[in-house]
Amino acid sequence: MREELRSLPGDLSDLVGRHLVAAERALEEDDPDKAHEHTKVARRFAARIGVVREAAGIVAYRAGHFSEALSDLRAARRMTGSDAYLPVMADCERGMGRPERAIDLVRSPEAERLDRAGRIELTIVESGARRDLGQQDAAVITLQRLPELRDPQPKPWSARLAFAYADALADAGHQEAATDWFARAMAFDEDGETDAAERYAELTGAVIEDVEEDFEEDLDSEDDFDDAGAADAGKLAEEEEEDDEALAEADDLLEPEAAERPAEPVEPAEPKDAVAAETAEVPAETAEPEAGEPADGGEEEKPAEAGTPGITPAFIEPDFGDVLEVETDESAKDRPKKNDE
Repeated sequence: MREELRSLPGDLSDLVGRHLVAAERALEEDDPDKAHEHTKVARRFAARIGVVREAAGIVAYRAGHFSEALSDLRAARRMTGSDAYLPVMADCERGMGRPERAIDLVRSPEAERLDRAGRIELTIVESGARRDLGQQDAAVITLQRLPELRDPQPKPWSARLAFAYADALADAGHQEAATDWFARAMAFDEDGETDAAERYAELTGAVIEDVEEDFEEDLDSEDDFDDAGAADAGKLAEEEEEDDEALAEADDLLEPEAAERPAEPVEPAEPKDAVAAETAEVPAETAEPEAGEPADGGEEEKPAEAGTPGITPAFIEPDFGDVLEVETDESAKDRPKKNDE
């Protein structure tokens, strides 16, 4: 990203870069609308930069602005020559109510150049487009063709793929099989990327406890004893408030502290009498108390003590019985082909 932004003047490059970083932070905080505001400013000043148009397209897609996202991703594709965002473009066509065009992108020659993850994402979009067209059984079969669907090892796409398959099964009326696959998606989805837990609870009536929220509460209670950690959390909260108040002012966005605060000098304790002062000046010599002098004439100062500073369950292949029947060659020939087009 920095390499592409270097073509801009220095001040403008910093402005665009800060807005892109602010947009990324807003997405991490699950605030796509705020991220969209930042990318709109970045696109206004750097519309001819490919990475800016890519970021603007992805953020617009996350915010639900599908037409704008499709336009930006098409421009980024022309500038960079990359087909990586073809699944997102196809899903934008679905979001605009054009599932036929989404299927056309799936069948395009560019789709053949995608990597394994990209092809899986494009197949998930195709399954959704089939459902949009009322082809529920075709949506299920589309995902069944993927060998990655039955891979018990967790992969980056495992949660989304299992959830899409479970959703297609539920839409096709196979509730029991859908429940099994929502459970599998829930086991894969450790980061809460999908709604598998909620869908599983709806179908089974089970109550899913939010273990992650309880864990975060425990961490917060432990952080109360860490003054440094509490101070850092306060600084982060202040930075977030500054982002809200200064969206249009790039100099105030994500500006790091200009200089570190100097440590406050610690004044040494003044000696209580002249004898203590002389003893402090010559630390090597220790003055012995005179005979007859009371021992409690002065208290010795004690030196300050230094401060001390996913298990995934085994996969059990669900027995669908006769719910999902594999189509025979004869039935495939008898079925009209207009639904697949």
